[in-house]
Amino acid sequence: MNIEILITCFSIALGFVLAGLLSSLYQLVTSKPARFEMQAETIIVGIAQIFLIMFAGPAILMRNAIRGRRIEHRNLGWLVASTAIAGAWSLCSGVMLLPFFIVVAQSIG
Repeated sequence: MNIEILITCFSIALGFVLAGLLSSLYQLVTSKPARFEMQAETIIVGIAQIFLIMFAGPAILMRNAIRGRRIEHRNLGWLVASTAIAGAWSLCSGVMLLPFFIVVAQSIG
């Protein structure tokens, strides 16, 4: 397998895992699922919400897409398109975080 394809797949997986972790952590702390709506009372909370949506977005998008398919009976095309968008979003998140994990792995080993 080509190394670029392997790095791309790892970046997508890293982005999805991070999105799932952040979304679950948010739901654990606030008792409500992460959403794309922002209702910030202060600047700090607003910035935190932007970072949450930036990195948990693929999980939020996929949760909404699966829910739309099951409950609202949307077309399969919407689910496929949402999956493609979430995958590209996860790739971007994973590429941003990959250097951090490389540094951590080099410092451990």
